[in-house]
Parts: sequence; C-alpha cells; structure tokens
Amino acid sequence: MPEVSVVLPSLNEEATIGECIEKIARVFSELQLQGEIIVADNSTDRTPEIARSLGATVVTPAKRGYGNAYHAGLAHARGAYIVIGDADGTYDFAELGKFLEPLRKGDADLVIGNRFGGTIHRGSMPRLHQYIGNPVLTKLLNRLFKIRISDAHCGMRAFTKAAYEQLRLRTGGMEFASEMLVEAARKQLRIAEVAINYYPRRAPSKLHSLRDGWRHVRFMMLYKPEPFLFFPGALVFLLGVLLSLTILVRGPAGTAHMHSLIFSSILAIIGFQTVATGIYLKAYAAVQGIAEKEGIIKVLLDYHSLEKELVLGAALLLIGLALGVKVVLRWMSSGFGALSELGSAVVAMVLAAIGIQLIFTAVFLSVLLLKEGES
Repeated sequence: MPEVSVVLPSLNEEATIGECIEKIARVFSELQLQGEIIVADNSTDRTPEIARSLGATVVTPAKRGYGNAYHAGLAHARGAYIVIGDADGTYDFAELGKFLEPLRKGDADLVIGNRFGGTIHRGSMPRLHQYIGNPVLTKLLNRLFKIRISDAHCGMRAFTKAAYEQLRLRTGGMEFASEMLVEAARKQLRIAEVAINYYPRRAPSKLHSLRDGWRHVRFMMLYKPEPFLFFPGALVFLLGVLLSLTILVRGPAGTAHMHSLIFSSILAIIGFQTVATGIYLKAYAAVQGIAEKEGIIKVLLDYHSLEKELVLGAALLLIGLALGVKVVLRWMSSGFGALSELGSAVVAMVLAAIGIQLIFTAVFLSVLLLKEGES
C-alpha cells in the first residue's frame, strides 16, 4: 500500500503534466516514500497518454468540474496521506515534502499552502485576485466560520486519509476548496499552513473570476445565510414597517406622503421576502446535513408549525383583502372619482403580500422538513 497519494485534476495540461509527475516522483525517491500519482482527467489532448507513460494512474470523472475531478481521483487514493494540487504548473511539487512533514509528525490533519507567505511570481495571479478577490473571500471565510488561514483558495493541500473521510465533501465546482476548509473547521480538524511559491501557468487559465467567486459566496451563503439574508432582511423589514407607521400615524397619506409610503411598503415586503429566503436556505442545509441548526434559524425551525403559520398567513391575507375590498367599495360609491384612501390601499397590499409569503414559507418548510416525523 502506498504511504502517499497525490491527486491531480487535469484538463488539457499536456504542456505541464509530465513535469508535475516527474517532480512528484523525485520527491518520493528523495524521501524514500512509497507513493502513487492519480490524474483525474477530462482532457482532449495528450495529457492522459503522457501521464500513463510516466506511471500515473488516470481516471476519468463522470462529470466535469473542479470538485468532481477531485471526487473521482480521491475515490482511488489508497495512501495514508493525500496531496492535491493543480497540474497546470502553477504549484511546485518539489515542495511536496513540506506539506507532508506536519502530517507525518502528527501536528496537523490538513495542511494548506500560503501563496501570500511565499512568492507570487509575476503573471501568475491577476491583480484582481491577488489584492481583492482572494483576500476578501479569505477574510469572509475566516470571519463566518472562525478559521485562521491566509490563503483560503490555494489549491495545493495535504491531509490524512482519516481526515478526508470525516469531511464528507459534496460540491462539484470551484467551491470544493471552500467546502473542505469549512468542513475541517466544523469537524475541529487541526489546520496548518506552509508558505509556497506560485508560478504563471503556461496554458490559458480556465478560471472565471465572477462565476467562480460567486460559487464560493453562494456556498458560504448556504452554510451561513444569516449575515447574507436573514439579518439584512430583518433590518430592511423593520425599517419599512417603522417608516410606514410613522407616515400613517401623522395623518391621512395624501399626495405629499404618497412616494414615501409606497417606498416604505416596498421595503417591508422586500425585507420579509429576504428573511424568508434565508430561512429556506438554512432549512435546506439543515435537512441535507450540510450545516447545523443554530441561532435564530434554529428556533424558527425547531418550533415550526404548519398549522399556526398557515393560520397567521391566512389572517394577514384576509385582513389585507378586506381592506382592499373596502377601498374599492368606497371608490365605487364615489362614482369612481378621486379618492383619498392611499394609506388603506398600501396597508392592504403589504398585509396581503406578507400573508401570501408566510403561507408559502409554511408550506415549503413543511415539505422540506417532512423527514423522520418532522412537519
């Protein structure tokens, strides 16, 4: 059985795959390690042929994608220690030994490279990624999940097979990198960093800044919707309600107050819908085992009651409809002329919209939580 498995995802990397494999084999020889190299490949060029000729095992992922490639490759890894890294020449696999050292000593369960602590060679990382994208996403990940790392999106990592089996990784895209760290933090694994060098890739980059960045944010939002949706939505909702009440208490909402009242009512509706979306995400993550119930969302999910929420939603909807009908009847009695009922009309609209949203939320949660007797 190999002591170390190195897994390389590849997509048309014929210019660099040979150099990567040769460096890995050289480290195996220098450190006297029994190792294996697994290339998870979806290439249309000579990458798989080159890899096989140098002794690597080549597997073909069923689906394309960064995470899917790793899932396929890691499924074949037999070593007690696993190293992963891109096969595009950006990482120097001659540095593989420094990743293995903390693992072999028992000082860490997962080791991640820190490109910012080493040398980022000219042309290897776009300025947008180096000074904005990576630092911002890393700080966001650290803040949300109480992790302390310097380069959350470094692709060169090492971990024990036992640690990997605890992670239960699922994502198939670029968010695989974030998921690994979040799951490691949840499982309280020991994470270490090593400074590494980062080099320019020779083939055109396959990264898409906005799309891949959004994937990472979306993944964090699924785990922690509260700071993204629940808290901002609650703030907007309360602001809308307070503004509406202030305007209505001062007297009939005539033309002078019309725009302010409509604006505040829209804030209330948008805020409530944002909160509901946050609840949807948290409920889905909890049911799928992706994240744990915690905070305010935990209270909402634990005390969820379809009947009570349906009754409350229906009551708000009926009150809104009643006010709306009242306004229409007064308008008809006035001969369809000018009518100063703007305040009542806006309140009717808000109550009806929130009532419908509450009904939909109750039904959605009940379907989602219809598991092991939960409803």
